[in-house]
Amino acid sequence: MVQPTYVDCVRGASIFFSKYRKGFTVKFQKTHSTRPANVKREWFVVDATGLPLGRLSSEVARILRGKHKPEFAPHLDVGDHVVVINAEKVAVTSNKSESKIYYRHSGFPGGLREQSFAELMEKYPERIVEKAINGMLPKNRLGRQMGSKLKVYAGPDHPHQAQQPRDLVLDIRKVEA
Repeated sequence: MVQPTYVDCVRGASIFFSKYRKGFTVKFQKTHSTRPANVKREWFVVDATGLPLGRLSSEVARILRGKHKPEFAPHLDVGDHVVVINAEKVAVTSNKSESKIYYRHSGFPGGLREQSFAELMEKYPERIVEKAINGMLPKNRLGRQMGSKLKVYAGPDHPHQAQQPRDLVLDIRKVEA
């Protein structure tokens, strides 16, 4: 008959097992659950010069969601802050610069407005990048919270030097002009 003994587990606490001998190490495997207090956020700067709009947007959306982190949880906002600079130099492939149309509606009858890619790029180049990235985030409160961590600037300057952002080089082939 096996006598019940105490064994040490990995965490240092003693537990009671009747089938293990004394001194045997038991490894516990627990399911990890990320909590909002445990989320550590970083700041990244992405230079959009010559990068295709869709591929840039998908990579930035992945970072905003936090899918690059091992503690990713789809029900939590674990993503990082992203600053996109040089949005006026983002590229599109094929003939999207002439054929792509952006729509918005004022809410009143007949209030549908449209702008071409070239018109929007001339007036508000930041909006093109913001629309593309926000379109790849979840369409709920969590998605809007993730989108609030995105900052887009048309030129190379941004006011977020105090956060000490790191340069993020994306492994995306640039579009040749």
